[in-house]
Amino acid sequence: MNEIVQNIIIWAPGILFAITLHEWAHGRVATWLGDPTPRLMGRLTLNPIPHIDLAWTIVIPGVMLLASLMTTGTPFVFGGAKPVPIDPRYFLRPGRSYRMSMFWVSAAGPVMNLLLALGCALLFRLVTRLPEFFMVPLANMLVAAIHMNVLLAVFNLLPIPPLDGGRMLGAVLPRPFDRHLDALGRYGMPIVLVLAFSGVMSLVMVPAMSVLNRFYLSMAGLH
Repeated sequence: MNEIVQNIIIWAPGILFAITLHEWAHGRVATWLGDPTPRLMGRLTLNPIPHIDLAWTIVIPGVMLLASLMTTGTPFVFGGAKPVPIDPRYFLRPGRSYRMSMFWVSAAGPVMNLLLALGCALLFRLVTRLPEFFMVPLANMLVAAIHMNVLLAVFNLLPIPPLDGGRMLGAVLPRPFDRHLDALGRYGMPIVLVLAFSGVMSLVMVPAMSVLNRFYLSMAGLH
């Protein structure tokens, strides 16, 4: 039980901040593109609390983390935060591409996770210079955060609406294919669950995650 608690302490910060900053990035880019909604709704903050969704940020990831640690010892977790509210009508202004605005707002979350993974890798090099008492737990947290950010980025880049990858694909597809893809959004989460439990999702995600994890761990000096 102590080992499980230690693993939760190691993985929880990475999960919380990966999810929180993912949503913050969506809101920040939407604001840059002229939509004041995230700011007005109090979502342009690095304080995790306004971004937390009880079910998707705490309960579901917590149960999955606990279950995976008790069975395999290898955490497999996904979850989410409260989606940052945006009003796409602000992207309809003259001289601005609505579709590309939606593309960049959607891409902001996964890009943030990839940047966070890079930041954790570079910070790892500094942490290893600390005394062992401080270095070991911080190093473990940073490695866990790298894995979590890679997982969240790859998962959200799957081209299935309402995931970010689905919205990005819809923004670049020619009409009417974009509308057909958007119509799949109502079935998006059931499709994701079917792919996850059938093992198809792993066939797609694991190779991409392996490549990215090797890259970031090499940046951390671990390979």
